Amino acid sequence: MRKFITIVLGAVAMLSMASMAFAADSTLDGASAGLVCAAAAIGMGVAAFGCGIGQGLGLKAACEGTARNPEAGGKITVTLILGMAFIESLAIYALVVNLILLFANPFI
Repeated sequence: MRKFITIVLGAVAMLSMASMAFAADSTLDGASAGLVCAAAAIGMGVAAFGCGIGQGLGLKAACEGTARNPEAGGKITVTLILGMAFIESLAIYALVVNLILLFANPFI
C-alpha cells in the first residue's frame, strides 16, 4: 500500500509541474542560465554518485566471488569489466545530456 501511495503522489507531482513547463516563455532572462548550469551540475553529481555506488558494489561482489572460488576468477573478472563498462556508460550519457543542456541552450 505504501508503494502505491508513493507512486500516486509522484505521478501527481509530475503532472502538476508539467503545466508550468509548457507555459514557460521563450524570452527568459539571465537567471535561467544560472538555473541551467545548476541543474547540469546537480544532474552530473547524482549520476556520478550513483555510478560510484554501483561500481563499488560490483567490485565488492567480484572480490567476494573470487575469494570463495579462486578457479572462477577469470570469468568473474571478465564479467566485472563488462559490468563496469555498462555502469560507466550511464555516467557518460549523463555527461552528454548535461553538455547538451549547457551548449545547445539558446538562453545561455
